Amino acid sequence: MTAAASIPDRRYVLRINPAKAFIGLGAFLSGFVINEPAPYELYMSGLIGVWFILGLRISANAASLLALLVFFNVGGLLSLTTMAELDFDAVLYMAVSLFLALSAVFFAAIIEQDESRLATIFYAYLAGALVTATIGIAAYFYLIPGSEAFILYDRAKGTFQDPNVFGPFLILPIVFLLHSILSGPLLTAPLRIAAFLVLSFGVFLSFSRAAWGLYFLSVALLILLMLLKENAPAFRMKIIGLSIAGLGLLVVALVIALQFEQVSSLFADRAQLVQSYDTAVYGRFARHGIGFYMAMEHPLGIGPVVFGTIYGEDTHNIWLKALLDYGWLGFASYFTLIALTLSVGFKCLLRDRTWQPFLLCAYVVFVGHVLIGTVIDTDHWRHFYLILGLIWGCFGLERRYQRERSKKATRS
Repeated sequence: MTAAASIPDRRYVLRINPAKAFIGLGAFLSGFVINEPAPYELYMSGLIGVWFILGLRISANAASLLALLVFFNVGGLLSLTTMAELDFDAVLYMAVSLFLALSAVFFAAIIEQDESRLATIFYAYLAGALVTATIGIAAYFYLIPGSEAFILYDRAKGTFQDPNVFGPFLILPIVFLLHSILSGPLLTAPLRIAAFLVLSFGVFLSFSRAAWGLYFLSVALLILLMLLKENAPAFRMKIIGLSIAGLGLLVVALVIALQFEQVSSLFADRAQLVQSYDTAVYGRFARHGIGFYMAMEHPLGIGPVVFGTIYGEDTHNIWLKALLDYGWLGFASYFTLIALTLSVGFKCLLRDRTWQPFLLCAYVVFVGHVLIGTVIDTDHWRHFYLILGLIWGCFGLERRYQRERSKKATRS
């Protein structure tokens, strides 16, 4: 191998059919979640239903993902039975959980059927990210009417409910663009670099420590894996050179941004590793301990969103969220899902396949989401389930590839 497998050019995606157009619109809408149910839920529910009626095929691979997510949500439904009074918020929460589970299986199934849909999803996701990032940046500096609707606590949140979701949502397209810049021709790099900087600035203005950590972890992991995969010295030097140049460009952009007082003052506050609300009596870390003891006493959980109503805020920890909202059954299912995704993905990660760039980008961002899940709740992040579907779709492509290769070997 002398050169990295490159992501198909966007012109490849323009050769589109109606199925790809519907899929792409769904990926695009994942960047607009101001209220629940969001347009994404309404549209994707209809798309999944129509696709199922027309003959959505669930392979053994997609069925495995479905089984794990079903057990996870059964745990959540059992958790509902422990609530003293069943309320609308808890029911709505579980309805969204079930929908997101189905969305992950849907994306995995359709990707396994047609590899070219990967490019459609990635470019549509990128388009949605650029729109929401541009809105978030413009609103932060009050350059558009109604800017207040896209800002929360003086932090950009774009077309999301929370800056802590807005920032992480932008990471996959950032990694996608970076891979394209490092592996693609330099002639197309300027436009990609411009998009990369817009998304990076959006992550910065979210002032989300989780998003910042996810950004640097994902970028560093991508560069490391690309260096490990490629053995051509010239290509490795290109990756190192462009990475250094990119880092310099980001530093310059950061210095310019910090010249604005509203940016520099909030940055100084958010750059602290530990905030006051982390170490308060019922702060983030204290709630972790409280939540763990509660989970040990309630095998079926305590009910969706109940913990937050008791202590004012949720656990901000996906593992405790699984224990408290989905019970021990839900936690075991979720842990198995994450472990299986990480292990199988690692085995497939550096194989020479046409879909390898997409798997690589999705996998490094998935790893980052798993890690930041210890300090933030990723349960209802639409893009997390989309990434999960992307990875399992690639698993399905790999299984099909192995089957076909085995058949050819048998014939010969």
